[in-house]
Amino acid sequence: MTAATLKIFLASGDPKRLRTAELSNWTGKAVASPRSEFDKILAREESQNSGVYFLTGIEPDTNKNAIYVGEAECVKDRLKQHLSRDFWNNVVFFISKDENLTKAHIKYIEGRLIDAARQADRVVVLNSQASGARLPESDREDMEVFLGKMLQVLPVLGVEAFVQKTTSQEESTPSQILNCAIKGLVATGYLTPNGIVVLKGSQAVLEERESASKWPSVLSQRNRLIEDGTLIKQNGAYVFTKDVEFSSPSSAAATIHGGSANGLTAWVDREGKPLKQLQET
Repeated sequence: MTAATLKIFLASGDPKRLRTAELSNWTGKAVASPRSEFDKILAREESQNSGVYFLTGIEPDTNKNAIYVGEAECVKDRLKQHLSRDFWNNVVFFISKDENLTKAHIKYIEGRLIDAARQADRVVVLNSQASGARLPESDREDMEVFLGKMLQVLPVLGVEAFVQKTTSQEESTPSQILNCAIKGLVATGYLTPNGIVVLKGSQAVLEERESASKWPSVLSQRNRLIEDGTLIKQNGAYVFTKDVEFSSPSSAAATIHGGSANGLTAWVDREGKPLKQLQET
């Protein structure tokens, strides 16, 4: 991903309220707003254009972060139809300032984004099926460039559903791999810009610590991972069935240890040097 200059305009001066975002030398433009300012986003001239939009919030049934990806020839009209959905509390949409996005273009981008969100596996994707459209080769390449720019802007606007894990175990050098051990069990992982990834095959204790009952929030993510099958019982331990990204080394260590843990001391490199010491050097 190349370096880029991003211009963000805060319509009311508040970074959480209505704002626009544009990359230098790009025809695309993003508009983002909380649901509480829905009338203001509909009043924007950009909302009358064709584009791709994102509704983000919490799915009531699972209490997990969720996203809906959509496309429309008139964003304003389509967004009005989503007022009956109660899960979302933020909206972001992208248009082209040169008004050069056709129905086929936005359907292609929508389909690619739905697939990307499912692959990233960070949030619940509420689209029932992928969209997409066939494009001539030249148009497809243009839309891939447009899509790449969108993916640069989205995390800045608070939409991280498409952020892929930065590296894989095969790409990591031994010095990047960290271990978290307890009672003869070992978990491995590596740091990312968003926290830490615990790798598939890592182990966690079966029994929670007695003190864990005093801090239920510490184990909330562990319990969710057990419920959805990410942690399964195997040979006297829980085993991770896939890579999982945690928001911090401590939240990962708490899942592995079965109770509150200091991630800066629980995670060590191959020489036994704790993460706290590694970050101080």
